[in-house]
Amino acid sequence: MTRRRAPGAVPAGVVLALALLAACVRPPEAPPRIIDRGDPAAGAAAIERHACGACHIIPGIRGARSPVGPPLEAYSRRAFVAGTLPNNQDNLVRFLLDPDRVRPGTAMPDLGLTEREAEDIAAYLLGLG
Repeated sequence: MTRRRAPGAVPAGVVLALALLAACVRPPEAPPRIIDRGDPAAGAAAIERHACGACHIIPGIRGARSPVGPPLEAYSRRAFVAGTLPNNQDNLVRFLLDPDRVRPGTAMPDLGLTEREAEDIAAYLLGLG
């Protein structure tokens, strides 16, 4: 007895082939982040000075190996700042300057950064790819 497919049904072989093909396709690379201000070297110094490594894993920062907050490895590949704003320099600076305003109730403390420090830290983090 031959099995008949329901009208409009896709053969199992076609479904499998499409699934295997989809697994081989790489997602497009994220566009490079535009960093138009700030000094990454000064950002690294500010990160150390403000003890960001007490809560975060941050590549290139001495002693920044704490898993309390989210790891900041490959930060430039993240889609969002604080899970709410598109990840770009302006939004990251905004979050660094006033974390609770961007994400009420966040565990990220207000570090009392100057705008220049926030720009430098953002330049450093957005350079981590």
